[in-house]
Amino acid sequence: MDSHAQDEQQVVWAVVRSEIGPLMLAATPDGLVNVVFHATEAVRDRALERLAARLGAAPVEDPDAPVLAEAIGQLRAYFAGERHDFDLPLDWSLISGFNRQVLRELAAGVPYGTVVGYGDLAGRVGQPGGAQAVGAAMGANPLPVVVPCHRVVESDGGIGGFGGGLETKRKLLALEGVLPEPLF
Repeated sequence: MDSHAQDEQQVVWAVVRSEIGPLMLAATPDGLVNVVFHATEAVRDRALERLAARLGAAPVEDPDAPVLAEAIGQLRAYFAGERHDFDLPLDWSLISGFNRQVLRELAAGVPYGTVVGYGDLAGRVGQPGGAQAVGAAMGANPLPVVVPCHRVVESDGGIGGFGGGLETKRKLLALEGVLPEPLF
């Protein structure tokens, strides 16, 4: 395989510190493909193994890769309150079908500082009564924060679940002004 073909398949990754803990970012030539919460060494290693198996290429650490450098800059601006929308190429290859449809609607239709109920989001994609399926799609989101699954809440006002943990969800919603900042 020539070096150009290797570049086409390359998966790059980096860990960035954030207000919600370390995040591992991974990208392909098509765009950002994965964001992983609580990226301790053990969590990162498991995520890299899964990516290698799913994408067919061993990820290479490269925080200076253009798509990662841009994602890191945009995430830092988001956590600083200076950015409300992400403008990044996204690689949706880790998710398909209904889950992809729901996540694309979430990314396009639920702006910063707002929330949507699981059932409401199900209705937006033509599946009224599909709140539980939407919950499963949120749990399968390979691009949390950038594709803002933290903005999906229960219709009764409950915060709902979150793959990054409820405290992380609260922090993200507080950052966006949806919830008050924690007192301590």
